[in-house]
Amino acid sequence: MRRRPQSSTGFVVLALLLAAACGGTAPEPSSWPLKILVSNDDGIDAPGILALADALMPLGTVTVAAPRHPRSGASHGVTTDRPIAVLESERQGVTWFSIDALPATVVRLALEKLLPERPDLVVSGINWGENLGTVTFYSATVGAAREAALLGLPAIAVNLAAGKDMDYTAAAGILADIVRALGRNGVGKGTFLNVNIPDLPKESIRGVRITRQDTRAPIDLFEKTVTPGGATEYKPSWKHLEPAGEDTDIWAVRNGYVSVSVFGIDQSAAAGATARKAFERLEKLTWK
Repeated sequence: MRRRPQSSTGFVVLALLLAAACGGTAPEPSSWPLKILVSNDDGIDAPGILALADALMPLGTVTVAAPRHPRSGASHGVTTDRPIAVLESERQGVTWFSIDALPATVVRLALEKLLPERPDLVVSGINWGENLGTVTFYSATVGAAREAALLGLPAIAVNLAAGKDMDYTAAAGILADIVRALGRNGVGKGTFLNVNIPDLPKESIRGVRITRQDTRAPIDLFEKTVTPGGATEYKPSWKHLEPAGEDTDIWAVRNGYVSVSVFGIDQSAAAGATARKAFERLEKLTWK
């Protein structure tokens, strides 16, 4: 299952853009083959992970470790309350681990106990539906990639916007092209990538945008209903606001671009002048 990829000059610009954004360098011929761990939050039988594993096989050795059941929306939750069952199988020469745990724990268990050596890259997806803006905080697809980044590994979360005729094979091919362009050192330490692909025919996609995360909260909707038994229930749903600007992830996908956002592990933020004064008062507190 180790095959050297064909060279592709069509991704030179993409390679330079991604390298600059991630603190890496343009890919070198010695970047191949890669050892790749694939995971997701939609479950081991989801069509997105099947397409992704197939598309990445020409780049090196692929291993799949995924939740036994769909775990969408679990964020960075972990499984610690019970023993974790693992079922190993082989499909077309690829090892698959079906794990009864949340996605972040799936990735951690695979890296700590199941794989014979650390992979060069962890890819989480392909998620059913986009993960844009602040919705990414709820995403277990993103959480699985973040878990790998916490352990110092390059990681990518990949998502396909929902639609009537979602083409996971085309989306997986686009992600494989991005991995080729990135090379072995294209994702900087302490970061990982969140990739969102529009639900469009491949030939209609306008290109790649390096984007920032839209930081506004989505609109949450709770439709109130009363059951025949008299119980009150609320049906939850949500929708994004209109894009905040052309540099945002939401704008890119809405306008036919693949969005690539660089996410960091360090969640510390710089405080404004007013907050700094308040923090100075905090630092003077004492309980002696």
